[in-house]
Amino acid sequence: MEAFTSALDLAAAIKRKEISPLEVVDFYLNRIDRLNPELNAIIWRRDEELRREAEAATDAVMAGGELAPFHGVPIPVKDLTDVTDWPTTYGCKATLSRVASTTAAVVEGFKSGGFLLMCRTNTPEFGTVCVTENDAYGATRNPWDTGRTPGGSSGGAASAVAAGLAPVAHANDGGGSIRIPAACTGLVGLKPSRGRVSMGPLVSDVMHGGAVEGCVSHTVADTAAVLDAISAVDPHAWYNAPAPERPFLEEVGAAPGKLRIAFTTEAPTGVPVDPECVTAVEKTASLLEELGHDVFEGTPEWPEPAEIMPAFMVVWNTGSAYWDVEEWDKIEPLNAALREQALAMDSISYVRGVLGLQIVSRLIVASWGRDFDILLTPTCATLPPEIGWLWEGSEQDPTASLAKASTMAPFTPLFNITGQPAISLPMHWSESGLPTGVQLVGAPWDEAGLIRVSAQLEEAANWTERKPPLG
Repeated sequence: MEAFTSALDLAAAIKRKEISPLEVVDFYLNRIDRLNPELNAIIWRRDEELRREAEAATDAVMAGGELAPFHGVPIPVKDLTDVTDWPTTYGCKATLSRVASTTAAVVEGFKSGGFLLMCRTNTPEFGTVCVTENDAYGATRNPWDTGRTPGGSSGGAASAVAAGLAPVAHANDGGGSIRIPAACTGLVGLKPSRGRVSMGPLVSDVMHGGAVEGCVSHTVADTAAVLDAISAVDPHAWYNAPAPERPFLEEVGAAPGKLRIAFTTEAPTGVPVDPECVTAVEKTASLLEELGHDVFEGTPEWPEPAEIMPAFMVVWNTGSAYWDVEEWDKIEPLNAALREQALAMDSISYVRGVLGLQIVSRLIVASWGRDFDILLTPTCATLPPEIGWLWEGSEQDPTASLAKASTMAPFTPLFNITGQPAISLPMHWSESGLPTGVQLVGAPWDEAGLIRVSAQLEEAANWTERKPPLG
């Protein structure tokens, strides 16, 4: 088998008995042995249990009968998401001994889809920043240039898939944490709509639905099929996204029709945008025009940074409310500072911040359908930075690193606020060989439309032919 085979193709080969789940697992475990020491994408393994489960999956294939879509395909799980009896440490030194007592709904979706749960991938502490570096496990490195970050917070997941250590990986996104790593490592990364994937069983949403579950993968088809597996209606949740008309996988290859696609290369916060990121958008806009779409420059009604950032930070600062931590004095300086700010916040100010985000969200979303169907932007405003870049100059003020992160990722967080689906696609590589993603943002709950046009771009751009320079 080949390290960069798509998850759907692997599943099909397993069902045809061309390769067994055990052979697939052993292939990836051997590759992890060889490449992970340098990449540090995977921080915990369960090889023997995984092999036993792969043997059982192999027996099920030989016995015949109906198999789940991804039967026997391994998938890593990010170290922010609970799996019963697994360590879930949130990339935090204060919780290295924590063992989960429940399994998240998204993980149950993976299991129902036939996936074999493989290992843990690295994340920044609590997933707070857009690089994957922490005091607990160290820095995860980008397979395209190991001196650079794979992004964050799903950087371990993205590094693993980009390096061929797994065919697809679990990821989640509260401000760009699926899309940013996908852009940094040459992958597909879809942030689903608010309420599309259950955050249960313990909660209904996180950050008012701004945080969502998903995956990073090589292909649009894999991403669509994974979304089918994990997006079952949750009858216990406070709300669910409207059910799709048909499975998302059926949208791959379906004609998207002639779309009105607005594009911009100017960051909503006014920060500079790297010329390579501008080129990525311009190339994609030209290709979309060649494919028959109506493409033009335009933006929604962006809020002023002074209007949106205080309200956003009111919600972002409360992240520590979601984590099972006892020794708060052992967390990293940035998260300690954010926690102190949150503890000093009164409830009326918090509610006003949330209301402010809702008002801004309505103004932004109004452009879809009225002015355009899809918005095209860079995913990031910079190329993948060097390891350690984010923390330079933050010794005196830990929150300076968060301000610095906003210069890398000004395009993604707004759509966690609005709850719209957004996808990063690997449409460009810089002169130095670094992946450079573009972001497509769809109308509320319209993952189907994003998948159709993304599949059209994949066929035209053929990004799956690119491989990182690994040994």
